[in-house]
Amino acid sequence: RLTPKQKQFLAYLVQYIERWGHAPSFEEIRGHFNFRSYNTVSTYLKILERKGYIRLPKQKNKKRAIEVIKPVEASSFELPLLGRVAAGKPIEAIGDNLTIEVPPSMAQGGDHFVLQVQGNSMEEEGILDGDYVVVRKQPTAEEGETVVAIIDNEATVKKYYKRKGYVELRPAHRGMQPIIVKEGEFRIEGKVVGVVRYL
Repeated sequence: RLTPKQKQFLAYLVQYIERWGHAPSFEEIRGHFNFRSYNTVSTYLKILERKGYIRLPKQKNKKRAIEVIKPVEASSFELPLLGRVAAGKPIEAIGDNLTIEVPPSMAQGGDHFVLQVQGNSMEEEGILDGDYVVVRKQPTAEEGETVVAIIDNEATVKKYYKRKGYVELRPAHRGMQPIIVKEGEFRIEGKVVGVVRYL
């Protein structure tokens, strides 16, 4: 079986080859996944070859000649469930090695994790109490994006707005006030890229 990251890697190769007719370069792979070195790219490729999913070219100068033998084996990825997040509390660990299955479209590019939301501060954004949010790890966000922010070791899910001299972390709930913080008083843990709900 492939790990979640190996599935992401293989899915990227498949999508790239389907679109362009050849495999991505090492530089494109490294950039897509924000890997620090080409060695990491090489390691993933060798693992996928060893597991029988791809065939690597014999000649080193033909790096784009990667062949996919078996496509991604499952229609979903398993991502680590790190814990619960509620307004004004630290991320509460739920247990060790718990995972949540998510569609591949929610886990493209970079590292991802899942948090369970407690409370209704984001209900007008379609994030309800008990939902699971899929978060891509990243330290920055664009205006209006939904982020997981850490303030004094306490986590919150809010919409991000940059103002002159401060940042506004706004709930999607008319009855709640935004959190106002200066740039150095918080950090962005990641951007919310999807919501999973179990009925």
